[in-house]
Amino acid sequence: MAVSSITASSESRPMTPALILGVLGVVFGDIGTSPLYAMRASLLHFSADGLERWEILGVLSLIFWSLILVVTVKYVLLVLRADNRGEGGILALMALAQRVGRSDRSRRFVAIVGVIGAALFFGDGIITPAVSVLSAVEGLKIVSPALEEAVIPISLVILVALFLVQYRGTHGLGKVFGPITALWFGSLGMLGLIEVIKEPEVLVALSPHHAITFCLRYQLAAFIALGSVVLAVTGAEALYADMGHFGARPIRFAWLWFVLPSLTLNYLGQGALLLSDQHALENPFYLLAPDWLRLPLVVLATLATIIASQAMISGAFSIGRQCVQLGFLPRLVVHHTSETEEGQIYMPQINYALLAGVVILVLSFHTSDNLAAAYGIAVTGTFLCTSTLAGIVLRRKFGWPLLSVVAVMVPLFLLDAAFFISNVLKVPDGGWVPLVLGLVLFVMMTTWRRGRDLLFDRFRQDSLPLKSFLARLPQSRTIRVPGIAVFMTGQADYLPNALLHNLKHNKVLHERVLFVTVINEDVPQAQERREVTEMAPNIHRVIIRYGFQESPNIPRELEALREYGVDFDPMQASYFLGRETLVAAAVPKLTRWQQALFSVMSRNAVPATEFFRIPSDRVVELGVRVAI
Repeated sequence: MAVSSITASSESRPMTPALILGVLGVVFGDIGTSPLYAMRASLLHFSADGLERWEILGVLSLIFWSLILVVTVKYVLLVLRADNRGEGGILALMALAQRVGRSDRSRRFVAIVGVIGAALFFGDGIITPAVSVLSAVEGLKIVSPALEEAVIPISLVILVALFLVQYRGTHGLGKVFGPITALWFGSLGMLGLIEVIKEPEVLVALSPHHAITFCLRYQLAAFIALGSVVLAVTGAEALYADMGHFGARPIRFAWLWFVLPSLTLNYLGQGALLLSDQHALENPFYLLAPDWLRLPLVVLATLATIIASQAMISGAFSIGRQCVQLGFLPRLVVHHTSETEEGQIYMPQINYALLAGVVILVLSFHTSDNLAAAYGIAVTGTFLCTSTLAGIVLRRKFGWPLLSVVAVMVPLFLLDAAFFISNVLKVPDGGWVPLVLGLVLFVMMTTWRRGRDLLFDRFRQDSLPLKSFLARLPQSRTIRVPGIAVFMTGQADYLPNALLHNLKHNKVLHERVLFVTVINEDVPQAQERREVTEMAPNIHRVIIRYGFQESPNIPRELEALREYGVDFDPMQASYFLGRETLVAAAVPKLTRWQQALFSVMSRNAVPATEFFRIPSDRVVELGVRVAI
């Protein structure tokens, strides 16, 4: 997601070839690599006693209509309408749905759905690079069976190298993403078209009756096969998640006029090849190409999967930052890899966690066929969350009649549910991986959010209202000393504990005092950054707002206060921060294991000085014991 240097303003730009190339290189990398494994994985269920013509056509029809209903109708035509001030993605949709919630209960439900979707996204972020790169490198076995032993080592080298270069940013790589992906989609379409011309009867698979007949004849077996068919639409969520970089219009154009035709032709070509030679099921994608072209195709496929993996990794960084800003994860290190693009970031904790997960998966599952079982649950779970939130937004934000929402979204939700349940059946074969990852992340995020809410409640109970303190300040005979004191506080209307402790121990107050509160809003970028109120002579309350796509920089914001008549000299400023030590209350509101988890997460959070970019040599930390 953070790969592109094109911002949301692209919506108003003309659709130039450069813009379309950017869309191809970032948005469609994941779904564009699905032909490497989706067709083979879907037909393997029925290949024990040979494949019948109607079976091949039925699976083809299922894949085609999945592309039409899930990607085209649901995402391209409907979900792309639900933008949060130009931004997309599961958390942006969650924030939008919460904003139109009519009760605390409904807003809590929306938050739970959004957190589940985000947790599953991280699971998807681990599986996507592993299955994509493995499936591409496995083409070496078609080039020469002797190369089979080299598949896993080569895949690991590519993946490790990919994660290790993340700290450099993606600006340079982004320039070649688009042309490579355009070449990839052009190759997909051309290889498929050649085979379709040889076997034109495969075109009858475009009729939905083949999919319906297949499901009626196989029933439970067909339902199980849906767990593999859904692999053809993995990456559909990226169309919505990357909307903020390009706008909905270029994404719709690229999908309808280039990506969908290319994918459809390639799947039809694989089906045509299987109609004429069932032995091609060994690897129908690579066997579409003549012998002399297979090795270059392996190289091109590997580049395409690297691009798909890069988009997912960058997306994980973006979702991670959103989780931090929305209060679902503790502060994490965020490095900006571009001087001009706010969205291009690198988060080392998330990067190395993803790398460890990817390496473990490759060494544990060995082949892309085995990993395919683990792939679907994360994707289909996110589909369900998006459908649920989209239905709420269409009804309450866009004012759709209830009957229209039910008529449109319920069938799409049921299709997503069918995909999800069919993948649940693969839990013993590896589907447990994203479920465990998602459950762990869900527990971490909900525990952190609950702990922070309790912490703020305790602060409000124990703190003195700011106005009451300021009213008594002239009579207190407090000694004022030169300089600027900046007190960071999460509660704008209450006196920070750091100030009380400073008065208690040092018996002084600075000549100029700033009470700074950072508010994270449920929008991509805050519209009104700063709010300054003079509470008393030389004492100001400063509220700084950030959206979930932005990273804080407190010194820069404070220097801008000169516009408001506040003379801020960074060399005269001292920052006072409270460092909380958490202890159990007499009647704890968190279970013992939640208290332990929250304490561990709190201790390992990035220091406020680093997160807010405060100079460490100008910070005074005062310890505070807080019982929750």
